[in-house]
Amino acid sequence: MASKKPLLLDGRTGEGGGQLVRIACGLSAVTSQPIRIDHVRGNRPGKRGGGLKPQHVAAIRWLADITGAKVEGLEVGSSSLEFCPLQAPTTLQGRKFEIVAKSAASSTLLVFQAILPFLLFAGSDTEEPIELEIHGGTNVSFSLSYEYFDQVLLPTLKDRFGITIERQLKERAWAAGPLKKGSIWLRLQPLPPGRTLKVQESWERPITAEDFKLRQIDVSILVPYALQGLLQRAIVSDLGELFPNVDINFLLMEDSGHDSRIYTLLVAHSQTGLRWGRDYLYDKSRKNKTPEALSVEVSRKVCHDLHDEIEIRGVVDEYLQDQLVVFQALADGRTSFPRSAAPVDLEDRAPDISDLETSLEDLKLDKKMMKDKTHKPFGDGSMHTTTARWVASELLPTAQWFNKGAIVDGAAVSFS
Repeated sequence: MASKKPLLLDGRTGEGGGQLVRIACGLSAVTSQPIRIDHVRGNRPGKRGGGLKPQHVAAIRWLADITGAKVEGLEVGSSSLEFCPLQAPTTLQGRKFEIVAKSAASSTLLVFQAILPFLLFAGSDTEEPIELEIHGGTNVSFSLSYEYFDQVLLPTLKDRFGITIERQLKERAWAAGPLKKGSIWLRLQPLPPGRTLKVQESWERPITAEDFKLRQIDVSILVPYALQGLLQRAIVSDLGELFPNVDINFLLMEDSGHDSRIYTLLVAHSQTGLRWGRDYLYDKSRKNKTPEALSVEVSRKVCHDLHDEIEIRGVVDEYLQDQLVVFQALADGRTSFPRSAAPVDLEDRAPDISDLETSLEDLKLDKKMMKDKTHKPFGDGSMHTTTARWVASELLPTAQWFNKGAIVDGAAVSFS
């Protein structure tokens, strides 16, 4: 049984934004550990503002209702939040739910991320799946898109942790242009009572040069119709130069319906099943830019970002790494999703063999294991990744971290 004393968290720690709130509340609901967050989103000044946003309120209110939690400060703009859940995931009543965020700019994907850990452990003896419909935005700033969620995050959760989630984009919604709410539908099979989240692949599999030989790059283009052909040609040219002899697959071509809605996702697949995603939601002024110039700008940005990401020689991309931390901490088993600490110096050339050997050496998993200190954001990776590790460590103290966060022995959470 969790302590009655709330765990105190400073919302300005590390990245100091909404990620900290989502992970803390999600894991609090799983563990029944009360929490108090002060200075909520305290590192988000200016237009993004501090305090809770509608998407945070929507997710936390659902968790509060479902766990019978006592809450204080659960309102948009609140700079402090106390969340004290009273019921474990296995007490969940009902199998079909609907969550409606107040704002069309509220990310449905971030709402789902906040509640997914709880849903995973909400299994029942009847083994019924859980269905969920979430209303809000599907392609909004400072959030993963539905396309990244569908093509990168969920396939990785299935491959690495056995988490299978059926999904459907029912209606797309953007934060730019005329505002309206969209929705996504999801269905998952939670773990049966008493079962842990099992790691699906041995962490000790050696990383080789074969892991970074690309098989295919999938392209998703969601732009006004007038830009589609121009952007497609620009991407073919840029990818052909950066990734010669790699197949290019135009997976999705969709009219975004408004000049301010310009989004592109590239997903690279390796010969051994690794994948890396890089995307670009255009947020600059189009004034005085021809369609040709705009297409070149968007293509160059997203193609070079993908190239730089792969040349880092990490087994996951920057954004996927931080999104996997929670599942690593919850799981039963050892996991490792490292990214090289120092990217190869490209200078517009392909890396030579010495570059590659040095990069792979950084990712070796048989080095001496040094236990990490977890009292503050720690390890290699982005600020989002180091912060995610810290929050997960606070809520799941039996998880152990080694070698600057590269290796994790999960807490093997289960509920009887």
